[in-house]
Amino acid sequence: MVKTRQREDGASAGSSNQPTEEFSVEKILDKRTRDGKIEYLLKWKGYSEEDNTWEPEENLDCPDLIAAYESRFAQTLADTEDKNKRKNISEDNRARGFDRGLEPLKIVGATDASGELLFLMKWKNCKEADLVPASQVNVRCPEVVIHYYENKQLWYTKETVIELD
Repeated sequence: MVKTRQREDGASAGSSNQPTEEFSVEKILDKRTRDGKIEYLLKWKGYSEEDNTWEPEENLDCPDLIAAYESRFAQTLADTEDKNKRKNISEDNRARGFDRGLEPLKIVGATDASGELLFLMKWKNCKEADLVPASQVNVRCPEVVIHYYENKQLWYTKETVIELD
């Protein structure tokens, strides 16, 4: 687990009249890509954390440490993706809209981005809003829909109408 390192004066440590400096890598801490080249953050044996350095992959001669780091990184990534997947599934199965059993407070906005008119509903005693199909809101609380439309302000200009909520 030895790596040849550039000397402080900028000369290559492997120059013909310069002795080669070799350092042992204790651990690979991180990985990044710079200018299209992979670099690893290295902890050096016998040196403090302050002496950690980013080194290009081609300068390293520690394939076992690289493989161990990549394996840990891949496992961490897989664990994170699995955790996020489980979280998203549980969030997707939560009750939404009127299925939450809450009383509507007001409509704060509307969208038809999904191809269906949806109202963004605020609920009494709840900080979380839901997008609810307008067809449900129209039937279950028509007075809230009427209030929403009655309170929309219209700004007229010569050529356009601008709606403000």
